[in-house]
Amino acid sequence: MLTNSQIILRLVAGAVLGGLVGFERERHNKKIAGFRTHILVCVGSTLIMLTSIHIFELYAGMATVDPARIAAGVITGIGFLGAGTIIRSDTSVTGLTTAASLWTISGVGLAVGCGFHVAAFAATFIVLAALYILRKLPIEGKFNSSA
Repeated sequence: MLTNSQIILRLVAGAVLGGLVGFERERHNKKIAGFRTHILVCVGSTLIMLTSIHIFELYAGMATVDPARIAAGVITGIGFLGAGTIIRSDTSVTGLTTAASLWTISGVGLAVGCGFHVAAFAATFIVLAALYILRKLPIEGKFNSSA
């Protein structure tokens, strides 16, 4: 069983990692899903993963419980949230990068929730690099989206 301090540490880590990506979105005026939204998605995913682990430990040996089932539902549900950030007008589409960052940050939250910290921090670093560094590459219209 996880201790209370481990649970709180994982939730705080989810908030920090989600906030880092959300801060980048806010900084680049992508307020459809910015700082607070990314924090909420990551903390929510962390909480759901923690709950999944808790249920698994609670019923171990008494019933067949698959902790991955709830996580799979998170990934599906976040897809719907992300779809709400995508806006199409005539010949342009915006919000794809924000939708992708929400989906990815939910994965970070799930990783934090189950204690897979190395992957969570590495993924957050990669996401931030993609959002900050790749934005500056002179490949406008080819690989950079305006989302």
